[in-house]
Amino acid sequence: MRNPDQFDAFYKDARSRLLLQTYALTGDLGASRSAVRDSFVVAWHHWRKITRQSDPETWARPHAWAHAQRRHTARIWHREKGLDPEVKATLDALGKLPVTQRKALLLNHLTNLPMGEMAREVGLPLDEAERTLQNAAAQFAVHRDVLTTGIQPLFEPLREHVEDTRWPRATIIRRAGAARRRTHTAVGAALAVAVLVVSGSLITDTAGVHPTLSRDGAGLTDATFDHRAPSADAPRAEVPQEAMLTADEVGSFAHSRHWKVTSTDDNTAGDGIVLPCQQERYADPKGTAALFRRFQAPGKGKAPGSTAGQEAEVSATEDRAKAAYDSALGWYAGCTDERAQLLSTRRVGQVGDEAMLFVLRDWDAPVTTTVVGVARTGVLTTTTLTSVPGDATPDFGASARMLATAVGGLCHLPGAGACAEDGPKLEVVAPLPVGQVQAMLGEVDLPPVNGIDKPWVGTEPRKAVSNAASTGCDQADFNSAGISNNVTRTFLVPGAKLADAFGLTETVGSLPERRARAFVEQVRTRLAACHDKNLGTDVTRIAQAATKGQDLTVWRVTTELSDKSKVDFFMGIARDGTSVAQVGFVPDGRATMPPATFVNLVRRALERLPELPAPKS
Repeated sequence: MRNPDQFDAFYKDARSRLLLQTYALTGDLGASRSAVRDSFVVAWHHWRKITRQSDPETWARPHAWAHAQRRHTARIWHREKGLDPEVKATLDALGKLPVTQRKALLLNHLTNLPMGEMAREVGLPLDEAERTLQNAAAQFAVHRDVLTTGIQPLFEPLREHVEDTRWPRATIIRRAGAARRRTHTAVGAALAVAVLVVSGSLITDTAGVHPTLSRDGAGLTDATFDHRAPSADAPRAEVPQEAMLTADEVGSFAHSRHWKVTSTDDNTAGDGIVLPCQQERYADPKGTAALFRRFQAPGKGKAPGSTAGQEAEVSATEDRAKAAYDSALGWYAGCTDERAQLLSTRRVGQVGDEAMLFVLRDWDAPVTTTVVGVARTGVLTTTTLTSVPGDATPDFGASARMLATAVGGLCHLPGAGACAEDGPKLEVVAPLPVGQVQAMLGEVDLPPVNGIDKPWVGTEPRKAVSNAASTGCDQADFNSAGISNNVTRTFLVPGAKLADAFGLTETVGSLPERRARAFVEQVRTRLAACHDKNLGTDVTRIAQAATKGQDLTVWRVTTELSDKSKVDFFMGIARDGTSVAQVGFVPDGRATMPPATFVNLVRRALERLPELPAPKS
């Protein structure tokens, strides 16, 4: 029998010690907290075996240390701002030690292990472990400018820094461990059945029908879906239905009580395209398992309803999962659905091993706003999505919590990595590089044109011999000597019956930073003088911003052709270091966009500019 009281006491007694050790090992408090928590989940899974040992902590510590090292990806001490100087100095000094030396030093100062057991834990012969510890202590003392006898007190500020950490209740840890045990049992049973099948030991009835574990004989249980057989050297994996989001959970994040599950399957039917922007059936075509779940909520009255979904995939290796994660990011960062616009991109911290959030808007009637979260935990990749009618600003925090909950349901499965911390951290970031020329705007960046219900289509990028983005005032030339990486591209709306002059053009180029600043300043100067030199032309500056290394200016140029006719032209110029972009838009009467919308488009062009290569010498 597993003794819950004994485990709970161990959990409360050892968790802070393990957190201090893993934090000192990695300098990453978030990864350390997740690793310690998950090591206790695994400990409850194996509690009968662990209690046979004299000290359960001897079993838990190597697991927590290994998990923490695998999960932290940033440079040591860089994930926290405002660290106490003493804590930071100690982490700095620890970070300068080789990993084996660091482990030896921490085992010596933060545990009661005798030297022989310490040597076994770092994987060294006793004499070599003693030398490693001596070298570690000497180097650490030099880095901290103390005697070796003064090392122990330096860990006290670290202990104080982590002692107020909030932990899940022991009952939650035990529940997660029990779920993990059930999953492993199911996988083991599936492997046993597979062995029987291969050996020909399953019985066939007289009608030639093979018995099945499925209640309905369909060959698919209602607990798991496994869509592809793994390679011979890959473990067989499954995604339990109970690991997926529920309708109640979706409703709590989408602020509605009327959500229901409409389907749960492995997405083997049809063309496999079931989510907006999805480009392939699976993000990992050679994955070992997948599960898709879709939800729906009715609209008010005759209004269209909302939809949601979750997709989870299991890859054979963590490298394959990373590639699947990158593929899924590419689907949404560079969405190819017609009239879909990427509004924003956010990095989600403290959710799995890595996670991102995208906000897209489909401008086809009825207008729909979609928030997509993509996360990876170990060999598992999951996507969550909510699509709501209208153009209201979505609740980013709720969407991030929904993604965190999805990861929380998967992170205790075999091969999983980090779970999710309380309160995901959102950071607005530049759009991910996509498209033929990653430093330039693409169709996914473009807003709709008033009164036009057809999609933008871009021409092939070409060398900027001419520049349709410039105005008659500035006549900016991106083909002059010293400008390299000069490319131009025009976007049109085919079939919309617009004037020939209608269109949006972006031209980019790179040149030494001083010349880039002068290039932009010359455009500004020419625009400022344009009204005086060209009667009938009005120039209005509608936006200007500058930071260190970046600047942006946007104008509206209006030229009177007659008393009853005039032509508007929107133009913006942006610079990021050595890279310059000019964006020009010629509307056609009411087929235009609001000035603020065009300004945001030029800002998007500036966000993409860092991908332009440096100028050629």
